[in-house]
Amino acid sequence: MAGGEGTRLRPLTSNQPKPMLPMANRPLMEHVVLLLRRHGFEEIVVTVAFMANAVRSYFGDGSELGVRMVYATEETPLGTAGSVLNARDELDERFLVISGDVLTDVDLGAIVAFHEQRGALATLGLHSVPNPLEFGIVITRDDGSVERFLEKPSWGQVFSDTINTGIYVLEPEIFDFIPAEGASDFSGEVFPAVLAAKKPIYGCISKGYWEDVGTTEAYLRAHNDVLDRRVLVEVDGFQLRPGVWLGKGSTIDPSAMVEGPAIIGDNCSVGPGAIVGQYATLGDNVRIADVAEIRHSVLGDNCYVGSGARVEGAAVARACDLREHARCEPGAVLGENCRIGAGAEVRAGVKVYPFKVVEAGALVNSSIVWESRGSRSLFGRDGVRGIANVDIHPELAVRLSMAWVSTLGRGASITASRDTSRTARMLKRAVMVGANAAGVNVGDLEVATVPVVRHHIRNTPSRGGLTVRLAADDPQSVVIRFFDAEGLDIDENTQRKIERMYYREEFRRVLAPEIGDIDFPARAVEQYTADLIASVPHQDVRAPGVKLVLDLSYGSASFVMPNVLAKIDADVLVVNPFAHTAGMISVDRNANALRVAELVRASGSQLGAVVDADGEHLTIVDDQGAVLSDDQALLVLLQLVCATEPNARVVLPVSVPDAAARICEEAGAAITYAKLSSANLMELAARPGVVFAASQSGGFIWPRFLPAYDATATVVMLVDLLARRGEPLSKLVASLPSAHVTHQTVPTAWESKGLVMRSLVEAVSDRKTVLVDGIKVVEPDGWALVLPDPEHPVTHVWAEGASRQGAEARAAEYVGVIEGLIAGTTA
Repeated sequence: MAGGEGTRLRPLTSNQPKPMLPMANRPLMEHVVLLLRRHGFEEIVVTVAFMANAVRSYFGDGSELGVRMVYATEETPLGTAGSVLNARDELDERFLVISGDVLTDVDLGAIVAFHEQRGALATLGLHSVPNPLEFGIVITRDDGSVERFLEKPSWGQVFSDTINTGIYVLEPEIFDFIPAEGASDFSGEVFPAVLAAKKPIYGCISKGYWEDVGTTEAYLRAHNDVLDRRVLVEVDGFQLRPGVWLGKGSTIDPSAMVEGPAIIGDNCSVGPGAIVGQYATLGDNVRIADVAEIRHSVLGDNCYVGSGARVEGAAVARACDLREHARCEPGAVLGENCRIGAGAEVRAGVKVYPFKVVEAGALVNSSIVWESRGSRSLFGRDGVRGIANVDIHPELAVRLSMAWVSTLGRGASITASRDTSRTARMLKRAVMVGANAAGVNVGDLEVATVPVVRHHIRNTPSRGGLTVRLAADDPQSVVIRFFDAEGLDIDENTQRKIERMYYREEFRRVLAPEIGDIDFPARAVEQYTADLIASVPHQDVRAPGVKLVLDLSYGSASFVMPNVLAKIDADVLVVNPFAHTAGMISVDRNANALRVAELVRASGSQLGAVVDADGEHLTIVDDQGAVLSDDQALLVLLQLVCATEPNARVVLPVSVPDAAARICEEAGAAITYAKLSSANLMELAARPGVVFAASQSGGFIWPRFLPAYDATATVVMLVDLLARRGEPLSKLVASLPSAHVTHQTVPTAWESKGLVMRSLVEAVSDRKTVLVDGIKVVEPDGWALVLPDPEHPVTHVWAEGASRQGAEARAAEYVGVIEGLIAGTTA
């Protein structure tokens, strides 16, 4: 009997029938089939109704389990007896009826033997339970014959603790008592009719374990009973020690702890310091990150539990994603494909239905059935980012690529690249497969810096490009970045178009003769180097006698910098020069900068720099070994540009210190203020006449060469500018105007962000404001910038003041205003 919906178990059964609910990493029904086989039942008829294909596709004809299975489908609900009548053509001899959604190890042979000894028409398997209120009670005489039935009694009607388990041994004559039309049940209609006809009907109290698994509590309890071996069912995996099973291909970090009893499925990963506690069951392909804890809980296949997250006493369906420091309290239930944001808490007893998104930091006190923020946007600030093989996997990469290139013409060409990691290599290949499948050719630069990719796109017929790289701040995460035909980040309109095509699966699929090709462009680095040197205003960039210390961070800049350094002819000490993934992901920007500073002082060098692994950002060290902050680097480069190029046009973020405006004003330079997004900064930098642009994160743009971040170009330009200025970098840094900027964040629910910003605009309507990105309120001695985060439920506050204390006081003032507005929206 496999037609049950399991409504009381929702949301675990929202997307699968109850018989397919996993129990110790096998469907409930599989345990029943194996029990039948152990007792000699090899011919099985399965009655199916709700999501019947899920049962059929898993079990097939039963041959993999050593039985023969056929199916009888209910088009409309027929009840327990009606569904058996629907399978009558297969039941021409004595047969046994059993539910496919219970957990049991009862002796079926003993029930059959009891039936034969009594010569019964029907024998019911009975079981004693402490609380019989939810079951049908069967009262029998001393010889086992049935005296009466009582369906779901009240406590005042409880005269026995023996309940009907739904296990019956029946003779074919039972069909004479099942109505030919409509729905009917064995316990409510058929068996009372047999009893009234004085036909032999018996109850056999079975020995062994039986659990209905009708509620989440019963589901978790049944798992505990499996782990305690109170029920004898087959558990896959190698038994490390009594009560601890480990599946094939699974790995446990030496510093992790498995307390047990516990089941760890196939191909799982348990990270450093993680705890798989007592009564934990992990499905297949589950990833537990460092110092996460799982106790008294069941996790379905393909779940991810982030760093420091904790799941205790919860049931989590397949493919759920719990981010760092998320919490699931006892009794919480997550349906499949739920995403619980970083630091969010799902409180005790709360049910979150499938495909829901709980935002970071949220406290979920009531069940989420219909409400949802929906699937998160594919694109973030820098591209499509997520944890490798959790959020960003090959299937997504293929579909995403097909969605993107479907916006391009058939037969177009694109450029692809990656960093040195195996993760990026795997995903880039998937992206190229998707592009070829949609009829687009790929020029594969293999390992290359991002600026080289952008330059190659701009100088070839390529219609766009992409790069796949590990995230700079998280080696577990990967970023897929897309570029347009100018080598710039694709704009928001293109992102939305790609997302629509991705979710609707409106991909272009071409016929075999039109499938795209892959080639490997030659001399991309050489052409990049030649064009870079040609773009320097002071054409002779040779700097004999100049000493440089460069840290290449084990990144792809190692493939570019030697060509460029050969043109400079400087005396260069290169640190970490060889591309190496393990070194790249362990790079600490600040620690490396301090190491470069030591080398600068020891060698008497004029300049030091740390180039990031992607070749886009850098940290500058002056000739005295002082590490410049990102704002200091921006200001000193701005000062050099303005001094050497009168009336220059520059593009800077709206959050730069006022010192930048003073430098430009003194030099007659013009500033265009940009949003804080890299895409907007690059878009404005590409306009005619712009000579310099910069972010506040170490990204610098030289539009005459490439209107995008380029660390290599920045090193070349800085050497040239310093040579033309004739002063050491440390002297320029010392002459910079003072700047005191601070930054804070305020937790802000997504639904409150719009109202907060509108209310803030009204609150500061009497002051001077700049609305380039967020709300910038200009004060006589500084400013405050309030900007909602596009990816996280927070609002950013930047503030500048005449002193550090003044900046912090101004930021605190606006934080207080925002918190007051939020309190007003939730009151």
